[in-house]
Amino acid sequence: MLAKRKLGPGAVLTVQDNTSRHHVEGLLRANEERILTRWVEISNEPLRGRAVEVGTLEELREIYHAFLRSLDGADGADGASELRGLLAELSRSRARRGFTPRETAVAVFGLKEAIYEVVEADGDVDGLRGFIWLSRTIDDLGLYTFESFSTAREKIIIDQTEQLLELSTPVVKLWDGILAVPLVGTLDSARTQVVMEKLLQTLVDTGSEYAVIDITGVPAVDTEVAQHLLKTVMAARLMGASCVISGIRPQIAHTIVTLGIEFGDIVTKATLADALAYTLKQSGVEVASRKRTRVAVRAEEA
Repeated sequence: MLAKRKLGPGAVLTVQDNTSRHHVEGLLRANEERILTRWVEISNEPLRGRAVEVGTLEELREIYHAFLRSLDGADGADGASELRGLLAELSRSRARRGFTPRETAVAVFGLKEAIYEVVEADGDVDGLRGFIWLSRTIDDLGLYTFESFSTAREKIIIDQTEQLLELSTPVVKLWDGILAVPLVGTLDSARTQVVMEKLLQTLVDTGSEYAVIDITGVPAVDTEVAQHLLKTVMAARLMGASCVISGIRPQIAHTIVTLGIEFGDIVTKATLADALAYTLKQSGVEVASRKRTRVAVRAEEA
């Protein structure tokens, strides 16, 4: 019967298991360079030259040392915390560089294959038993890395979406006291919020009294889009600014009438030029058009 050593509530480690664990830990420390070299090869294999071997070696060496410290009885807790931090940073770095989840997971699971080659070459039964225990630990680290990668990728996608919204909703100054918001694409709730915030902030910064919301680039206007436009106009009015909606094409006008959408007392214009002329007139600016007469002179051959 094997002697048993109690580690904590509900955890019991046999002397044989403990011997196997110490044996495989000894192999990890004695064959560090061999394991690291093979680990780098496995990690870089699916990357098709997108990673520099020296950089990967230093990155994985730091993770490997933290992994060894996490196995130490005295510094295990600190080492485990450091190890998870390094794996989370690895996941974020590879997510930013466009790596796939599989390529990132291989960077962790490849350690298992590299260690197994050393354990197999050693040929000791205790080493094989210890490797079974160790492989479970590496599996947990691989799952943690995958979860960290997914979280980092979602954060990147959210940030990029917000940046695209910012770029797709510019607020430009047409004239002193006149702003324009040219909209292109579908207008949904999230984008409406961005448009409203940018417009209101620009109204405050510039002290403008008029805003032109141009929907020439909006493919279709339905009840939901109309509601979003009305919310933006009402928010601007609360800031003391008058809004004009331009870009009402014949198809959009027909849709608005068919759906029974009412813009109330909101001024609408067919083109951005018409809206600008209207706001200039409301601002007290007189626009005069002057036609030029062109004279064509043709020389005839004698």
